[in-house]
Amino acid sequence: MKKSICIVGLGYIGLPTSVMFANHGHKVHGVDVNESVVESIRNKKLHIEENGLQERLDAAIDSNSLTVSTTPVKADVFILAVPSPIREDKTANLEYIRSASKAIAPFIEKGNLVILESTVPPRTVQDVVIPELIPSGLEIGTDLFVSHSPERVIPGRVFEELITNDRIIGGINEESAKMTSELYRSFVKGQMHETDDTTAELVKVMENTYRDVNIALANELAKLCATIGVNVWEAIRLANFHPRVNIHQPGPGVGGHCIAVDPWFLVELNPEIAKIINLSRTTNDGMPAYTANLLTTILQAKGIETHYAKVAALGLSFKGNIDDMRESPSIDVVEELQKKALNVVAFDPHIKKNNLEVQTQNMEEALQGAVAAIILTSHDEFKNLDPIQIAGIMENKIIIDTKQCIDRKKWQAAGFEVYVLGDSKNNPF
Repeated sequence: MKKSICIVGLGYIGLPTSVMFANHGHKVHGVDVNESVVESIRNKKLHIEENGLQERLDAAIDSNSLTVSTTPVKADVFILAVPSPIREDKTANLEYIRSASKAIAPFIEKGNLVILESTVPPRTVQDVVIPELIPSGLEIGTDLFVSHSPERVIPGRVFEELITNDRIIGGINEESAKMTSELYRSFVKGQMHETDDTTAELVKVMENTYRDVNIALANELAKLCATIGVNVWEAIRLANFHPRVNIHQPGPGVGGHCIAVDPWFLVELNPEIAKIINLSRTTNDGMPAYTANLLTTILQAKGIETHYAKVAALGLSFKGNIDDMRESPSIDVVEELQKKALNVVAFDPHIKKNNLEVQTQNMEEALQGAVAAIILTSHDEFKNLDPIQIAGIMENKIIIDTKQCIDRKKWQAAGFEVYVLGDSKNNPF
C-alpha cells in the first residue's frame, strides 16, 4: 500500500532513504533545517556524494514524488533520520532527535507511524522520542505507532545495501513492528527481523562496537608488528584464512558517524562494565598521534629537519572514495602534525570545498616541495598515482602509506622510500 511519508533529515541517510521511497511509489516530503540543503535538493544538486544518488534524485524530483522544505507536513509515516553525535565529554547529544520529534508532533494524526532511523543509545525511543509525541494527545501504541529501524549501510554502497541488507525492526508493540516491516518491504529484499525498540537500538550499537573493538585489536597488532620485524597486513591476511577468524585492518584511526561514535553510547551506560569497549575507543582515538609520531620519527631518522618542513597529507574523508569527513581521523592526524610544527598541506579529490585552512584543491600544490607525503585515505586516485611524476616535484622521495593501498615495488622502482603503518620493514620503530 502506497503511503505519504515525511522524512526529517536529508543527509547521508535521510536523502538516499527519501529517494528510495519516492522511486518506489510513495509520496515523500523531505525536511531539513538547513535552507541551502533544501534549495540544492530542490534544484537536483547534491550536497553529499553517493554512488547512484544523482539519477535517483533526478527521477524522484521529475516525477513529483519527492518534495522538500524546512518544515514537516502531515503524512501517514514520519521517519527521523537526523544526527546523533557525541559531545566533547563523549556523552550522546540527542538534541537533534528531540527537536525532530517535537517538530513533527503538531502534524501527526491517528493511525500514523513514527520511525526513528538514527543510531542512538538504548531507550532513546522510550525516553526521548515518545515524550515529545505525547502532546499530540494520541494514545501511544493504539492511536500512534512508533518503532526504531536503524540504517545498516556503508557510504559508497548505500543503495545496494538499502535493498539487500536484512533490516532490524524494533516496535514499541507488535502492531508498530508489523507496520514498519510492511513499509520497508517496498524496496528491501533482505529479511525483516522484528523485535522491541530498545533491543533494536542496542543491536545497531553492538554491531558498530564489534567492529570498533576488532579494529582496535588490529591497531594494537600493527604497533607490535612494527617492533618485531613483521608486516601486520601479511600476518592478518594469513590469520584470516582460519574459518573462525576475521581480523579487521589497522589504520590511522577510526572515523565516520557510526563506528567512532556509537561505542561511547555503551560506555556512557555503565563505564565500570564497558571497560573493553572504552579501551578500544581509546586505542583507536590514539592512532592519529601514533601516526604523526611515525612520520616525524621517520624524518628524524633520515636527518631531515622537521621544524616547518612541508608534509603532504593525502586524504581527509574517513573512508576511500567518499566525501564524508565526519569524525575522520585524517583531520586529527593533520592537527597532530601541526602540533609538531610541521607545515601540512592537505588534499582530498572527493572534497570539493576547503574545510581546513591547510587544505588545497590542487594535489600538485600539496606535493610541491614536500619532504614527505602521507596517505591517510585509500582513494582510488591515490592508488593510481604515478610515482615517476610525483618524484619530480617532491623535495624528498618519502611516502608513508597508512592504508597499504599503493604498490610498494612500483614506488620503490621510482626511487621512493615507502613506509607502511604496521610493517617493520624500513620503519624506525
